[in-house]
Amino acid sequence: MNPLPFEIFAFIFGAIVGSFLNVVILRLPDPQASVVFPGSHCPHCKTALHWYENIPLLSYLFLRGRCRSCRQTISVQYPLVELAMALLSLFLFQRFLLSVPFLVYFVFAASLLVIIVVDIHHEIIPDVITLPGIVLGFAVSFLLPGLAWQDSLLGLLIGGGIFYTIALVYYLITGRQGMGGGDIKLLAMIGAFQGWLALPFVILCSSLLGTIIGLGAMIRQQKGGQTRVPFGPFLAVASLLYLFFNRQIIDFMIWYLSRPA
Repeated sequence: MNPLPFEIFAFIFGAIVGSFLNVVILRLPDPQASVVFPGSHCPHCKTALHWYENIPLLSYLFLRGRCRSCRQTISVQYPLVELAMALLSLFLFQRFLLSVPFLVYFVFAASLLVIIVVDIHHEIIPDVITLPGIVLGFAVSFLLPGLAWQDSLLGLLIGGGIFYTIALVYYLITGRQGMGGGDIKLLAMIGAFQGWLALPFVILCSSLLGTIIGLGAMIRQQKGGQTRVPFGPFLAVASLLYLFFNRQIIDFMIWYLSRPA
């Protein structure tokens, strides 16, 4: 069977979900807003969008990045989120085909994508995503091949516990909050979905990415140690890397640890 039509469908399905994620990203930080009502509209002039203005990826190109009514610029974030979710859906289908793991990790990847963008803009990681995500991650461990429920339980306990301990020690030493509770709950969710074996790579990779980006931000902002860089996006990106390359990562870790001294 030629998988190409199914891969095209997976890409389109991901783009459609990405369009909805844009609504979630825009409205979720506002406790008074609903992600369902009202329908899609221009964030500038509030004009409701016609169906042909709401086609994932294509409408942005047809409209040349501007609202048809008020001609204000449409953020490039909209097509980027749609494209990112479309590619994630495609890669997940290539990895798992149409299966329970595909559906589980599709929801997981979509959640991480929302967290990345929301944390970048607002420096918050919504509990409405991470807390149900912790429960869901542990629940689906009974359905996923290759992830025992014991590994999931250890993942959420160790993941949350490590960052909680780091945050507590930092606060006791400096008297300042160095890590938000959102990061703690996010790592617990990652551990629940991916098991405790994912945590060394996720923590190491996110710390490395955070250091590189943080140094760049310090140079650009000229604020020294007061520079604020949200850590959630780095955790999410590292988790996605592990999701797609866990076999290679584990093989490398085994090889590295088994090298002669």
